[in-house]
Amino acid sequence: MRRRLLESPTFTLLGVFAVVFAVQSLVGVVSGPLASRSLFALSTPVAVEPWTVITSVYAHGGISHLAANAVALVLVGFPLERETTALRFHAFFLLTGALAGLAEVWFAAVVGSMLPGIVAQVNVLGASGAIFALFGYLLTSNRLTDRVVGNFEVSPRVQLALFAVVAGAITVATASQQVALVAHFTGLLLGLLAGRLHVLRRRSNHPAPGVA
Repeated sequence: MRRRLLESPTFTLLGVFAVVFAVQSLVGVVSGPLASRSLFALSTPVAVEPWTVITSVYAHGGISHLAANAVALVLVGFPLERETTALRFHAFFLLTGALAGLAEVWFAAVVGSMLPGIVAQVNVLGASGAIFALFGYLLTSNRLTDRVVGNFEVSPRVQLALFAVVAGAITVATASQQVALVAHFTGLLLGLLAGRLHVLRRRSNHPAPGVA
């Protein structure tokens, strides 16, 4: 059991969350919240502090934020990690989390520059975009979904539109104050698409029967 936990990418991520949060807290005490934000929070212009594209995925805004994401990660991470490798799991988590965060800050920058009264610069922290991607992957990569979707001939464009509607509906249903809705939507949509493509599925080293 102990060995399984040590080899689990989900368990590893929980440890990373805890370590990053401890470093955040230490930096906040020593150098102040402004320094902590510049090291961990993603905001525009991204090129000024490019490392935050990565650090923002693992950092959190408070203990309740950390606890909520940890619980959500456990619920989706442990079932999904059985279907893939640790490397694929971590790469998928980081990539979708980073893209979700970028979508949030860039969307705010574009909309804020066009509409008065809208904040053009936001700070993004947390793994929820990546966790929504894991959740979306589970929704569309299971055998039941394969059977249901397989019974209908649907073009890729129609599937994309349907997934966007589903992602939007789930995002709105789970919305609350101070939540990065665009990041959640982006992560969920990426996960839904990745699940249909089974990008995390283990690749067999042996050729299929009849294939040279």
